[in-house]
Amino acid sequence: MTLNRPPHQLVATVLGAGTMGAGIAAHLANAGIRTHLLDIVPRGVDADAPKAARNKLAAGALKALPKAKPPALMTKAIAGRITAGNFDDDLENAVAESDIVIEAIIERLDIKQTVFKKVAAAAKDTTILATNTSGIPISDIAEALPEGARERLLGLHFFNPPRWMHLLEVIPSKFTAQRYVDEVAKWSDEVLGKGVVLCRDTPNFIGNRIGTGEMLLTFATTSGTG
Repeated sequence: MTLNRPPHQLVATVLGAGTMGAGIAAHLANAGIRTHLLDIVPRGVDADAPKAARNKLAAGALKALPKAKPPALMTKAIAGRITAGNFDDDLENAVAESDIVIEAIIERLDIKQTVFKKVAAAAKDTTILATNTSGIPISDIAEALPEGARERLLGLHFFNPPRWMHLLEVIPSKFTAQRYVDEVAKWSDEVLGKGVVLCRDTPNFIGNRIGTGEMLLTFATTSGTG
């Protein structure tokens, strides 16, 4: 199986260097996994601009990780396991060598589908494809992919901050092969140290559905006693 190897032999790519993406990359690096952290090329930066300018978003997120509170990295040196890059220049090569790709970009179905089409075209036929979406149905994302990629796509919903929040929701779609669900759940438990909860592919999964329900109940109670 793809992930059934010592962590230092694995390669991961995280797509999106925002709060969640950078935190996930840090947690993978903490576990010993060599990780690519990619984001878009900043607006207005030309194709022939220096690599530092084109990698500015991911590089900036990587630079900020050692200063995160609570600490995202176990030690500052662990940041050396993370390589910053951008979608235009580095996605194909990073994904091609990765055993798992985790997407943590904007919550828009059309953009996620477009990115995963590129990922599926570049990835090995054993690479796990995962989305950190907090609510978009995994099946909706998978429908845009070739059949061989659909069965390897699932949801991996981390909570913020990824290093410190124990819960990890693993969400298979109607297309996901059970062997990949089992493999990812075992790896998330034993390598990432997460408390894995298997979820149905329903809007907002479990954690956010409960949170939304509690929030609405609080509002209703508050307004009723006003």
